[in-house]
Amino acid sequence: MARWQPDTPQRLVVAAVDLFIEQGYDATTVAQIAERAGVTKSTFFRHFSDKRELLVAGQETLSRLLAEGIAEAPADASPLQAVAAGLERASTALGPASRELAPRLKAAVAASTELQERDALKSVGLAAAMTAALVARGVPDPTAHLAAELGVLAFKRGYAQWSESDRDDARGLAHHALAALQDLRAATASLG
Repeated sequence: MARWQPDTPQRLVVAAVDLFIEQGYDATTVAQIAERAGVTKSTFFRHFSDKRELLVAGQETLSRLLAEGIAEAPADASPLQAVAAGLERASTALGPASRELAPRLKAAVAASTELQERDALKSVGLAAAMTAALVARGVPDPTAHLAAELGVLAFKRGYAQWSESDRDDARGLAHHALAALQDLRAATASLG
């Protein structure tokens, strides 16, 4: 086994998702994930505390990028414009490997209640990061919460559209996330 490779966390995530699909989340062990990724169990535990944590790999980075984008939006930006800036910034963290993994990850999550719960907690964490960034900009708490929830929904919808789109579609995740945010903005206007 190789001592160190820079893509170890990504390889562990891919190995885990593939095993979750093949044999189910509950039947998959950390040892199997490590073996499939070509690393030792101790290497696995250097990157993740347990197999549940694989689903939220990168959440801290994503939360940080969302918050940075919101913080750096122009001072006169509306809350949703600031969220759009956060979505653009966060979209840079997800490249072709994320796009390729998305359908398999979706299937693994759909097949496991525990992974569905973990995915929901990930959404809560992303919303909290955006809410805090908006409040720091002076946005009132209820407005910040609503804008952040719309941001999470737009990110998830945009991510799904991006990952399911034709591979020849050169538009990135940012395009799809921002389009989803626009659709949600229009939908909220129709609520009356």
